[in-house]
Order: sequence, then structure tokens, then C-alpha cells
Amino acid sequence: MTEIVATPSVEIERLASRARRLHEAELVDPTVDHAALLEAVAAAIEVRTGDLLPPAEEETGLAEARLRGEIARTTGQLRAFATAVRKGESHDPIIDLADPEATPPRPDQRRANLPLGPVAVFAASNFPFAFGVAGGDTASAWAAGCPALVKAHPGHPRLSRALAAAVEAGLAESGADPAWFALVEGADEATGAALATVAEVAAIAFTGSFGGGTAIARLAASRPEPIPVYAEMGAVNPVLVTPAAAAARGESIGAGLAAAVTAHAGQLCTKPGVVMLVDDEAGRALAAALAAGITAAPPHRMLYPALAESFARGLAVAADDPRVSAVVDGAPRAGEDGDGRLGALLELRAADLRPDDPRLKELFGPAALIVWAGDGEELLAAAGHLEGSLAAAVHAEPGEELGGRLLRSLRGRVGRMIWNEFPTGVTVGHATVHGGPFPATTAPTTTSVGMTAMRRFLRPVGYQGVPDELLPPALRDANPLGLLRQVDGEWTRDAVNV
Repeated sequence: MTEIVATPSVEIERLASRARRLHEAELVDPTVDHAALLEAVAAAIEVRTGDLLPPAEEETGLAEARLRGEIARTTGQLRAFATAVRKGESHDPIIDLADPEATPPRPDQRRANLPLGPVAVFAASNFPFAFGVAGGDTASAWAAGCPALVKAHPGHPRLSRALAAAVEAGLAESGADPAWFALVEGADEATGAALATVAEVAAIAFTGSFGGGTAIARLAASRPEPIPVYAEMGAVNPVLVTPAAAAARGESIGAGLAAAVTAHAGQLCTKPGVVMLVDDEAGRALAAALAAGITAAPPHRMLYPALAESFARGLAVAADDPRVSAVVDGAPRAGEDGDGRLGALLELRAADLRPDDPRLKELFGPAALIVWAGDGEELLAAAGHLEGSLAAAVHAEPGEELGGRLLRSLRGRVGRMIWNEFPTGVTVGHATVHGGPFPATTAPTTTSVGMTAMRRFLRPVGYQGVPDELLPPALRDANPLGLLRQVDGEWTRDAVNV
């Protein structure tokens, strides 16, 4: 077990002060090429892949193929943010030209974004690269022009340090100031609290448990100057299947669900945790395929002991609920990677659901709950018990009215709605939404994956009647950056006042 020495609070204060000084200097006289910074870090990670894989495998239990894919996602999103920076996507320039003939007369008003300031990033356990030290939260902070202070997850300290060394090498290669990044370590709550409350931090990005995310949010709200917290805290990500879809392709849906529930020991924030079905012959056949797939999945080590213990406690609580029956019990069993868990499948009747039902909350690990409805109307009613989730999927047949009704009923409860697929698998793009209503996140208007994730760390600044030479380049008449701008409500790359 690698020893973790907590970063002292005085050192956190020093690192945060260093980052704040850099931020304020960059606001006055920008010098860094954020795109070059992002690309250099991506390259530094790639050339160190051979050094990063051994500690990642040892500390997480994840397979090499999965980790290599995650490294590719990590470097890919760093480069995607670099492209977005070069296109000027962080600026969001809007111009309303002066109109003295308007009633009342309209002044010249312009707005563009500025970075908030240093961002505290709390790295996740289940994606040690893509949501780790140099993951999406760190990348989107840099893309917005914000220094990042990253708290390593205590589950993989050696990997976090190796990634930090890669980041520091990338910064040096790009010529960026070292203050753009700092690594903070600590397995105790005090370290996280010190980082969340240090005065120079302007925003927080957190990926992890509901308890951890809400604790960080409370700390940030209690500061003398409260700051925003963008916490992604997991969800049940329900899958709803109509009787027609179950009759048409129930076996394939069941097999796909089993793979989604058990992949990586169910340790994905988008794992489907609740499956809602109509209790008929087709629904029962689908459930049998789901149970068979979960039973056939090999045991898989969980990320760290405390997580395995939490999962075991959750299953034990579920087993004590008289409403719930176990279809597959999910007993622990050693696998090739050491102590592991088999998948579990539970079931209960929709009629037994209660408001704010604890059975409809996340159980992080290879487990799912079937909720049996008597018919389509009860299926719709059961969906009304669901709380905020990152994603939800509806499986229905073309033109089926019930499928459309189910999809519409979920719009207020999820961040990403999926048709005839499964919640697992999140791509990194411009339209990506990885967010959702509370308790999935603390900020339902944002996403933590995709190019628009950088908007979390930007704020709009207005300029009224400011001379052209004093405006930021994104708002100057000549449009020297060649940006697509909204001018008097129309999109254009043209210069203005010519």
C-alpha cells in the first residue's frame, strides 16, 4: 500500500495563491497559448503510457485494454479542447451596436467571456485517466483559461503522481508557467475541506459520491464568498422497456443490459441501475436473459476496499427489504484479479414503490433492480418515482405511442435521453451532455463532458461604450481573431463599423 502524505493546508494556500497570481496576471496581459498547453500535456501522457499502465492496473484492478482506451480518450479530449480554444469557442462574443434612433437610444454594448480563476478539481476513482489528474475537468479548466489545483483520488496515488509528472513535463514543453497545475494529496476529509475553502479558489469540479459531492457543496456555500460547485455524483440511469420492444427483441435487450450492468464491475457513473418492465411473458423472457447475462459475467475486483464494502452493505440493506427479492444474489468470489464481486439482480413491484424510495437510489457496483409494472400506464406512473439521473434509456418500437410518452416523461429527470441503446458509453463532443438534475449533479445547467464543459469556468463580462482599442480582441470592430460573432442578433464573421 502506497503511503499518502496529506498536503498541508499551508501548502494548499501557497499553491492557490500562486495560481491566483497567475490568473490575475493573465487577465491583464495574456501570454499563454492554452491550445499549445493542452496539446503538450496530451503528448507527454502518450509518451509515458508504458510507465503509467503498471500503477494504473495495480491500483485500480482495471484491465490493460480498458486503461489504454481511457488514455486515448484522455489525450483525445485534451486535443479536442485545444481545437475548441483555437476556434475561439470560449469567447462567446456578442455585440449590440449603438443605435441612437432607437427608443430609448441604445448604447454600444458588447460581451465576451473571461475565466473565473483557479479551479479545484477532485479526481474520480473509476476513470483514473479520463476523470483523473489530467482528465476532463482539468482539461476544461485549462481550456477556459483557469489554473487547476487537482486533488488526487487516494485510491491511486502512484498513478496520480506519475500523471502529475507528465502534466508538469507538458507544461514545461509548452513554455507555460508551472502555476497552471498543482497536485494535492490526502486521504482524509480535512485535505478536501482545505482545498474547497481556500480563498483563492474560484470554482470546484467534483466527480464522485453523493455524500462527497454534497459535503463539498456545503463547504463552498458556507465560505465568506461562496463559489460554484460542479459536482457529478452518479445516478441510477433507468432503462424503460415497452412490452412491444420486449416482444420484438427482449433477448438482445436483456443481454445488452447485462453487459452494461456488469462491465468494469458496474463502477460506471452511467451504469443502468434500474430496469422498468411490464410483467408479461415478453418482459419475463427479457428478465431471464438479463439474469443469465449477469450470472455468466466473471467476478471482477472493485476499485478499492472501501468501495467493495459500501457495495456489500448496500446489497445487505436491499436483502432486508421485504418488498425486494433477489434474482441473482451477487455473492463475493475471487477472480483472476483477486477479490471480486459477482453481479446482482433484484426485483420489486411498481405498486410497492414509495415517494423518495431508497431502492431507486444508486448502488455503485454490478447490480440492478427490476421494477415490475402491470401495464403501460403503471410503467409511466413508476417512472414518476425516479429522481434526477445523468441518463435514461427507452426501448420501444417505431411509431409506438407508449415509447414517446415514456421519453417525454423523463425529460425533467435526466440529462441525456437515449433511444434503443444503453446509458453506458459517453462520447466527448460538442453536443455531449453529462449532467442532470439533483441528485445526479449540483449544477443541472452544465455538463462535465464535452466541449461545453469549459463554460462552467467562464463568466460573461459586458463592455458599454468602451473604446475599440481597449476592448478584448474578440470584441474589436475588425474581428482580428476571425470569430463567428452575434452582431445585432445575426451570426457573422464580418468586421463592424466599417
